[in-house]
Amino acid sequence: MARISVFLAAVLIVGIFFLGYKRMTIASAATTQPIAAPALDDHLAPQPGKEKAVFAGGCFWGTQSVFQRVKGVTHTEAGYAGGSQSTATYDQVTTETTGHAESVEITFDPSKITYGTLLRIFFSVAHDPTTLNRQGPDVGTSYRSAIFYESEQQHKIAQAYIAQLDAAHAFHGKIVTDLTPLKGFYNAEDYHQDYATKNPNNPYIQICDVPKTKALAAQFPELFQTYKGH
Repeated sequence: MARISVFLAAVLIVGIFFLGYKRMTIASAATTQPIAAPALDDHLAPQPGKEKAVFAGGCFWGTQSVFQRVKGVTHTEAGYAGGSQSTATYDQVTTETTGHAESVEITFDPSKITYGTLLRIFFSVAHDPTTLNRQGPDVGTSYRSAIFYESEQQHKIAQAYIAQLDAAHAFHGKIVTDLTPLKGFYNAEDYHQDYATKNPNNPYIQICDVPKTKALAAQFPELFQTYKGH
């Protein structure tokens, strides 16, 4: 993928890259305060349970790294959504012809955290929802911002929240996040799972993903949990 070959081969054409990344973080992950909570959301469930959310916010390494550190999240998987099972491989997705987006499936306990709170974290620190088919140095439809909803309730909450944030001018531009019914989620290859945790000194992780987890800890201290891997 471009983030490995070009990014590391250039080993940080720091000035150019940093300016581009800074633009992204100003819009979302580097804000000092989280954006407003969704006006429409579920209540916490009275009993423990298991629900899933699927978000795409650029490279799945960083998105997974954020949600692994959220209290109430019990499991995450990096993977692909938006295309067919037959094209859900890293080599095919990187051709930008499959319809897939790099995504993360988040399993959470609805008695501990709501879907709306997950959306708030997604928009606040996990990515920039205003850049079309791009996050930081990664460009292409597989890096698009997308929410793959699993139920009509998730659809309603996400749709209302996007409208709320746009009306409030929460970002420097209009939100371009796709809101799409989930047709299938396909786990990525094993070496992509827990990538940021297993490769903390990778320059890409240091520049693109560590700031996101730091922003999570700063903006949502009551929800932050330490994560050391599966």
